[in-house]
Amino acid sequence: MSDPMRPRASLRTAVVWEVLKEALDRRVKVTGREALDVLDTGGGSGNFAVPVAALGHRVTVVDPSPNALFALERRAAEAGVAERVHGVQGDVLGLFDVVERGGYDAVLCHGVLEYVEDPAEGVRNAVDALRPEGALSLLAAGLGGAVLSRALAGHFTEARHALSDPAGRWGDGDPVPHRFTAERLIELVGAAGATAGAVHGVRVFADLVPGVLVDTEPGALDALLKLEAAAAELPAFHAVATQLHVLGEKRG
Repeated sequence: MSDPMRPRASLRTAVVWEVLKEALDRRVKVTGREALDVLDTGGGSGNFAVPVAALGHRVTVVDPSPNALFALERRAAEAGVAERVHGVQGDVLGLFDVVERGGYDAVLCHGVLEYVEDPAEGVRNAVDALRPEGALSLLAAGLGGAVLSRALAGHFTEARHALSDPAGRWGDGDPVPHRFTAERLIELVGAAGATAGAVHGVRVFADLVPGVLVDTEPGALDALLKLEAAAAELPAFHAVATQLHVLGEKRG
C-alpha cells in the first residue's frame, strides 16, 4: 500500500484516509488533546502512520517485519516526523507483549485480519488496546470483490467456491487465508466490545478499471476517485468491494 497522499495510490487509500482523518479530528475535539496516541497494527512501512503523525499525533507501529520497520524509520525521518513515530516488532495476536492495554485513542488494523489465524482474537486485541470511546479503523479483504474478480477472469468454478467457503477462499492456491462480508466484520467488532459505525466499500471500481485508462485519459483519475467516494457508503456496493472498512468505537 502506498502513501495516501500520492495521487495514483489514492485510488486504494483515499476513502479510508478521509474517514480516518475525520475520526481523529473528532477524537481531538472530544478529548481536548491535539496530539492523540495512535496504534497502527500491521502498519508496515508507515503508509498511514506517517501521514497520521504529520497531523501531529503520536503513532506506534507494530509489525512483524524488521525490514518494514526499517523502512518506516526512514520514511518517518524523510517526512520530518521521526520523533512522533515509534516502531516495534510484533503482531496483533501477541499485541500486549509489546504495547500497553487500553493506552490508545485510536487503533488502525488495516490488512491484518485476513492473514491472522484467529481474526476474532485480532479484533478483540485491537479493541482492548483502546481507551474508552476510542476509535477503531478496521480494513479487511472483502468476499464479494474476490468473487467478482475471479468471475471476470473466467475462473467461474473458483468464484463459486469462494461463495461457499467459510473463509471466503477460492481454492488451495488462494494467497489470502480469510475474506469477510460487511456483516461478519460488524459482528466481530461488536463481539470485541465496540460499536460499529460507518461501513465503506474500498476499491469498488479501481481494481476493475484498466490502469492504462486511468493513467492516459485526461481527468480519468480524478473522476474515478469521485466515483469511488460516492459509491463507498452505499450498501449495495459493499458486496462487490475488494476491501471493506469499518469504523468502530470502543464502548465506555
